[in-house]
Amino acid sequence: MFGKENAVVNIRTQVYNAIKENICGGRYEPGQRLNEVELARSLNVSRSPVREALRRLAADGLVEEKPNRGVFVREFTPQDIQEIFDVRVLLESYAILHSPAHMTPARMEELMGYLDQLEHYHQQDQLEDYIRVDAQLHQAIIRLGGNRVVEQMYERVHSLIQQFRIYSLTSKQRFDESVVEHRTVVHCLLTGNVEEADRVNQAHLTLARDKIGDYLNSQAGRTAAP
Repeated sequence: MFGKENAVVNIRTQVYNAIKENICGGRYEPGQRLNEVELARSLNVSRSPVREALRRLAADGLVEEKPNRGVFVREFTPQDIQEIFDVRVLLESYAILHSPAHMTPARMEELMGYLDQLEHYHQQDQLEDYIRVDAQLHQAIIRLGGNRVVEQMYERVHSLIQQFRIYSLTSKQRFDESVVEHRTVVHCLLTGNVEEADRVNQAHLTLARDKIGDYLNSQAGRTAAP
C-alpha cells in the first residue's frame, strides 16, 4: 500500500511539473485555455492528477480559473511585472547582503563557473542557453543568503516571470550590458563588496523589468489595434 501511495504522489508531481514547465517555457501561451481532457490525453494520465495540478498552479499564480469558462494560463500586466520584480529585488538584496556569512570556496567556484558559462554563451550569441544559466546564477545568489524561506519565496517569483525572461534581452545592446552587469555582481560578491553588488544587481533587475514591461505594453497595443 505504501508503495502504491508513493506512485500516486509521484504521478501527481510529474503532471504538475510537466504543465508548469510548459507554461514557464512558453509552450502554453498567456491566455491559452488548458483543457483537462486534452492535458490528460497528452500526458497519458487520468483527469484527477491534471485537475489537482491545475489547482496547485492557480495557487502558484500561473493559471486562472474563470467561472463557467475554464482554466487559462495567466496573462500578466506591466503592473504585475512591477510588483513581482519589487519582491525579487527585496529577496536578492537580502541574499547579497547576507552572503559573506555563507560564502565558501565551493560557492565561489560555483559563481565563477556560472559566470564563465554566461560569457561563453554571450560570445557565441546563444541567447536561450544564456538565459538558462542566468537563472541558475541568480538562484545560486539566493542560496548565499542562507534563508530557506527566502529560497522558497524566490522559487515562486522565479516561476512567475520565467516565460518572459527572453524579452528582457531582445536587443544586442541589452545582451551586452547584461553580461557586464553579471560579471560585476559576481566579482563584487567574491571580494566581499556586497553594497556594490547589491547596487549593480538592483539596476540589472530594474532594466530587465522595464524591458519586459515594454514587451507587454507592445503586445497590448497590438491587440487593441484595429
